[in-house]
Amino acid sequence: MSYADVNGLSMYYEEHGDAEVTAENPALVLLHGGFQGTENWAPILPALTAGRRVITADLQGHARTADADRPIRVETLGDDVAALIKHLGLGRADVMGYSFGGGAALRCGIQHPDAVRRLVVVSFPFRLDGFYEDVRAQQRQMSPEAAAFMKQTPMWELYERTAPRPQDFPTLVGKMGDWLRTPFDYSEEIRGIQVPTQLVFADADMYSMQHVCDFWALLGGGARDAGWDAAGRPGAHQLAVLPGTTHYNIFMSPLLAPTAEAFLSA
Repeated sequence: MSYADVNGLSMYYEEHGDAEVTAENPALVLLHGGFQGTENWAPILPALTAGRRVITADLQGHARTADADRPIRVETLGDDVAALIKHLGLGRADVMGYSFGGGAALRCGIQHPDAVRRLVVVSFPFRLDGFYEDVRAQQRQMSPEAAAFMKQTPMWELYERTAPRPQDFPTLVGKMGDWLRTPFDYSEEIRGIQVPTQLVFADADMYSMQHVCDFWALLGGGARDAGWDAAGRPGAHQLAVLPGTTHYNIFMSPLLAPTAEAFLSA
């Protein structure tokens, strides 16, 4: 358990597993969802550390990483993750992120392909309108004033227990709401992504299956029959839809670790 000074943040991270980091067996960096922290990976961490070094990190304003005087944007977080990888001397690491952390992982892969060997994006949209409209309606109500209502949730319990300044919770809620109201569309950058990427979604996610298919198409998927020799596959990219999961439990599904590990070790 330690802190790294990166991009004006004192970024909390943990190292798990005792495997040596090599070009053939790179470290895996795990990025949590919104209002979560490193400990949310606990259910699947043993499976992921069986043969590799794993780094878990708390993103800006979340859990043990204090906020900074800047908006919360996944583009900035992508820079933070790349800086952490460099700070730890990991070379090119594998990066997996869920939801909010999936956005940070995606931006890290887009913005810093020299820092990322393989990328796993779990349950994150490539456009803001990928969220179902009723979900977006809830997101538009997220403000500092909404923090009082969120104190009835496990998200507050984690924040109160781990944050350096629990009184900053309304600020975090306000910044997350501002991010969720800011339009984004990463289509063109995803079409040109240089990093082998696996998309993982729940079969009952907070995005339509059409959005999932559109995301896959940006990577060249679903355009043709792969053929008996798989020559028509979209390079090293993969799509996985995990059965019996939702956006809210996919990160702890026992199916996630073997799905991701098969891709990372391919």
